[in-house]
Amino acid sequence: MENSERTEVVLLACGSFNPITNMHLRLFELAKDYLNGTGKYKVIRGIISPVGDAYKKKGLVSAHHRVIMAKLATKNSKWVEVDTWESLQEEWVETAKVLRHHQEKLEASSCDHQQDSPVLNRPGRKRKWTEQRQDFSQKKSAEQTKTKGVPKVKLLCGADLLESFGVPNLWKSEDITKIVGDYGLICITRAGNDTQKFIYESDVLWKHQNNIHLVNEWITNDISSTKIRRALRRGQSIRYLVPDLVQEYIEEHGLYSSESEERNVGIILAPLQRNTGGTDA
Repeated sequence: MENSERTEVVLLACGSFNPITNMHLRLFELAKDYLNGTGKYKVIRGIISPVGDAYKKKGLVSAHHRVIMAKLATKNSKWVEVDTWESLQEEWVETAKVLRHHQEKLEASSCDHQQDSPVLNRPGRKRKWTEQRQDFSQKKSAEQTKTKGVPKVKLLCGADLLESFGVPNLWKSEDITKIVGDYGLICITRAGNDTQKFIYESDVLWKHQNNIHLVNEWITNDISSTKIRRALRRGQSIRYLVPDLVQEYIEEHGLYSSESEERNVGIILAPLQRNTGGTDA
């Protein structure tokens, strides 16, 4: 399939990134290789969207620091960037709304590009006809842009996020349907885990299974933000687990400690509060 016939895709990764690790960056490379390899898609951009402070996760350092670390981590990337919109919201934003925000942003950008195309107006009797043709042409191109020309945003995640769909009250069922039905998932998984079984046992995920792409991570590693924070609390090296610039930033600001890990202790996670009407403990 020619590149022009492929669906352009923007990969969006939402999460705490507390801190961002080499594995977070690796997810983008794995997903890009897989989608490009299908011959149906062309990945044009990757977006890292750190969650805002209102998420209230235990041990979550401020979004200000997490955004800076993510920007340092992607400094040398030619296609992965950091978006601050989600992190700057005063209230926690559902992932489905973050996806919608970025899809609408792409659609608006494409429409602006179409409208900026110069069209020559001819004088005399032909002018009115030219204006009508221009108006029709713009409407037609806008319709085509909305259906074919606009890149599609897809959620990039690990198997843990996909399987968190099964945690009671963590996700609204209508949001899960929007995410897998309207946008789609690229899930990086490991050989031998039960992700496929999890999809099979979920009616919603099974219904939209064609929009869920499972990508095997054959060169496995066990890096996680949780383990990075644990090592830092114990004074152990995290070199080669996170980008060097991120390590330097963490050390410079003394970000992770026993005290920081107690942040938000006793506070109900934002989605659980919203979906159950709960209050802080």
